[in-house]
Amino acid sequence: MRRPLLLLLVLWGARGQPPPKPNFVLIVADDLGIGDPGCYGNETLRTPNIDRLASEGVKLTQHLAAAPLCTPSRAAFMTGRYPVRSGMASPTRVGVFLFSASSGGLPSTEVTFARLLKDQGYATALIGKWHLGTHCHNTSDFCHHPSSHGFDYFHGLPVTNLRDCKPGAGSVFTQAIRLLALAPLQVLAVALATLAALRWLGLLQVPLAVFLALALAAAALLAGLLCFLHFFRPLNCFLMRDRAVSQQPLSYDNLTQRLAADATSFVRRNAERPFLLVFSSIQVHTALYASQDFAGKSKHGAYGDAAEEMDWGVGQILDVLDELQLANRTLVYFTSDQGAHVEEVTAKGERHGGSNGIFKGGKGNNWEGGIRVPGLLRWPGVLPAGREIGEPTSNMDLFPTVVKLAGAQLPQDRIIDGRDLMPLLRGQTQRSEHEFLFHYCNLYLNAIRWHPPNSTSVWKAFLFTPKFEPPGANGCFPTHVCFCHGHFVTRHQPPLLFDVARDPRERRPLGPGSEPRFWEILGAMQGAAARHAPAAGQPPSQLAPGHVLWKPWLQMCCPGAPRLACRCPRG
Repeated sequence: MRRPLLLLLVLWGARGQPPPKPNFVLIVADDLGIGDPGCYGNETLRTPNIDRLASEGVKLTQHLAAAPLCTPSRAAFMTGRYPVRSGMASPTRVGVFLFSASSGGLPSTEVTFARLLKDQGYATALIGKWHLGTHCHNTSDFCHHPSSHGFDYFHGLPVTNLRDCKPGAGSVFTQAIRLLALAPLQVLAVALATLAALRWLGLLQVPLAVFLALALAAAALLAGLLCFLHFFRPLNCFLMRDRAVSQQPLSYDNLTQRLAADATSFVRRNAERPFLLVFSSIQVHTALYASQDFAGKSKHGAYGDAAEEMDWGVGQILDVLDELQLANRTLVYFTSDQGAHVEEVTAKGERHGGSNGIFKGGKGNNWEGGIRVPGLLRWPGVLPAGREIGEPTSNMDLFPTVVKLAGAQLPQDRIIDGRDLMPLLRGQTQRSEHEFLFHYCNLYLNAIRWHPPNSTSVWKAFLFTPKFEPPGANGCFPTHVCFCHGHFVTRHQPPLLFDVARDPRERRPLGPGSEPRFWEILGAMQGAAARHAPAAGQPPSQLAPGHVLWKPWLQMCCPGAPRLACRCPRG
């Protein structure tokens, strides 16, 4: 009699307990194109682990990055808000942070999902790339660091992976070096030679002080250039563990394996409590790298090797969830921060950027190839396996989705642009909550997307488009990325209109002759933009020149290393 009674009491007590909070594993690839994974149509790149998420979960086919560049897109992902609302949009050509010793970053007033989940008792970690700033005023404030935005643990790159970080991989600053250093050096050299010839011929009496001033200016320029080339890598390409520099400059040797092992270790340490893991892959941004197990093994050169190794890292995390029997309690999300960087081609002609499939454009612009990204969500027993959804969704949607599932409250003092995905994912609704979406190119509203109620159309109106160079190309190759204003763009009056539901390649712009409701559609979209603009607001830009430039007093180095030496190779 006692045993049945005891069992009833246990069952009654369990019935009164709230269900355990779900875990979250949010995986963000870097510069991966929607045409790269097998589940989105690639037949030659091997991505079995990413494909597994699609077969075991929900695949979004119109999943959109809130910006076509790393820094603003990641800010939107973390906060559920358009980057302009947080000041994470640039007024200049430079749309991302390039230096570790910059003062800009995600403001402390912004609320990330990590901060809200930490308040709910979650263990939180970000492993991999951050790219949202580190310091404000000095090297001890860490005002923009992941630890100031809700992450208990951080191991990875505070900025980003660049060609300059890998010896022999080239430089992203080639054009700037030519413009700011090599061209002035040539001018100074010609001036010196001309004045010397005129003096020798007796045609012009040139004081020696003029020669000395020109020579000193040339020497200063040359010295500055050499210092930049010598010191950039150790000063900007390093790994951190929490708030300390752990390896400087970073080594690519088994880097993916090291970060994946740390991610699985975090899961193991926190298997008995709810956790949030953001695995922000360093691949497949250039400089490309792959360990010995993957180098030379793919059908797509260095890019394919890196992509397949990144997929292996995803598999390591999925395997540990299975091993610890956590899969049914864990929502896994996979995406890319924006489309593939189509302009990444080496001097030898090897393509180092990925594939955006059928879509036009790529990283840095708001053609579909720049913003349409993989969107995979798996939660066995909660989300149906194998479902495909073509409704417009955004990487901003993860914020309200994760926050609500964790039992936290959405902030009431600000606009949240993301929408809870769960009703759509579970089939409780067939329509996205996004009637309008706004596509920004840096600080500038670039395009408007409208999915009208009771309509299958998805209208997209461009206010301006980038000028692809050379003519006929699918990108801005001379500048390495498309810029957002001035003579780099073509403005459209009336706006350039497409129905991307019927014309996903954006090949056939519509006009009054081909679309009878042309002016009505544009009117509705322009009205939405007018209502959106005052609400969006424009706080001071964290990517303004004063925040982006290198500041020596903010430079981080290995503990105990002399300033500018900055070397701890074994971290």
